[in-house]
Amino acid sequence: MAKTSAKAQVIGELSADDLQLQLRELKQEALNLRLQKATGQLENSARIRQVRRETAQVMTAITAKSLA
Repeated sequence: MAKTSAKAQVIGELSADDLQLQLRELKQEALNLRLQKATGQLENSARIRQVRRETAQVMTAITAKSLA
């Protein structure tokens, strides 16, 4: 059986509206990080990868809820 992280479990328990809100916030953060990178102001480049992964987790949870 696949091992799930605590963050993934929390994401799975959110309502559909909360997931949509979190997805919007993550996409906005990703945009801000890309702009910071382009202007040379980005301090934590690893955050880009974290945001991408969190976005994928939220999108997966949204899809799972819509199919259930």
